[in-house]
Amino acid sequence: MPKMKTPKSVAKKVKITKNKKAIRRGTGQNHYNSKESGKVGREKKKDQRLFRADEKNVIDALPYVIGK
Repeated sequence: MPKMKTPKSVAKKVKITKNKKAIRRGTGQNHYNSKESGKVGREKKKDQRLFRADEKNVIDALPYVIGK
C-alpha cells in the first residue's frame, strides 16, 4: 500500500500534543492591537485548544500522528 499524503494546510495550523489534543493559534492578532491593554495582548498570544468536535476530524486527517 502506498504512503498516505498529509494535508499540509492542516498540519501547519494545528499541533497535536502527546495526549492527542489539538492546539491552534488564537485569532485576532494581526493588527489594531496597540489600543488594547497588555492583559488582552497576552491572552491573545496563548495557544488554544481546538473544539473537541473538530479534534477527531483533524487527527483523522493527519495520517502520521505519533501514537496513532
